[in-house]
Amino acid sequence: MQPSLERVQQWLARAGDALVGGQGTLVGLDIGSYGLRAVLADLQTGQLFTANAGLPTGDANATVEAAQQLVQDLIGQSGRDQRHLTRIGIGFGGPVDADSGVTRVSYRQAGWEHFPLAARFEAAFDAPILVDNDANVTALAEAMCGAGTEARDLFYLHLSSGVGGGVVVNGRLYHGATTSAGEVGHATVDRHGPPCSCGGHGHVESYVSIKALLRRLGELGVTSEDIHAIFAADAAAKQTVAEAAELLGAVLANVVILTDPQLIVIGGIVARTGGVAFLEQIRAQMEAALPPTFAHPIPVLPASFGSDSVAVGGLALALASLQE
Repeated sequence: MQPSLERVQQWLARAGDALVGGQGTLVGLDIGSYGLRAVLADLQTGQLFTANAGLPTGDANATVEAAQQLVQDLIGQSGRDQRHLTRIGIGFGGPVDADSGVTRVSYRQAGWEHFPLAARFEAAFDAPILVDNDANVTALAEAMCGAGTEARDLFYLHLSSGVGGGVVVNGRLYHGATTSAGEVGHATVDRHGPPCSCGGHGHVESYVSIKALLRRLGELGVTSEDIHAIFAADAAAKQTVAEAAELLGAVLANVVILTDPQLIVIGGIVARTGGVAFLEQIRAQMEAALPPTFAHPIPVLPASFGSDSVAVGGLALALASLQE
């Protein structure tokens, strides 16, 4: 088991003891651009079981069927009884209405417009289902058992095929009026800028998603489809990374001014590939962009759970609902 999941195991064992009976199973599920991942936790023993699968061809219905099969297979693998399933928490790679469990849209697969994701899973598993955006659930996981366990207020930035964010205030997710808070990837940098996956122009995602970074690298003379090329040692890569760090530093400075977090956590495949050096560049640019009145040391930390982060976030979402 990955060391990061051992941390989750310890956290769940403690949390399970605090719940009445400390029994039942929780499942965290990631429905995202890079495939399907699931984590099952036994609240009585603290044991974890994991499974993953690729995205099927087809639309939202095909993905939901594959995701439900993955969860059923994981329950079978664990040897637990489906009747003891207490909650499923789902992190979805796109905007959602978290109150109703309905997805609003996916920018990368057809059929997710106003899709009743929670209702479909409730019908299949006869258990309460929680649905939220993938960056939100990851933010919650970082606050509950990751890099932010010592903080009550944090901001999570997700850098991948898209760009997302999650806000935790006083240990709880902050959703805003329409459960859309934290969507920093669609903040406008230049409304005449490059097209964004959402249909807008000049959003943060238009400049620092994987596709956007590779596009910029190509403009500087290096054509590649490999994310590692973005962080190579050549001049084009260094300029691409420097520009991205400057932009993200300015964005995070605005986040600091608006939300005043104790710390910032950055995750996603872009952050993992760039490593600590990239995060340090972003932190330095953020501090440079902060007005003197707001300037103070703010830790910028790497996310804790790697490719399992959204599935662990689903567990966090499910467990938080039990503790309310």
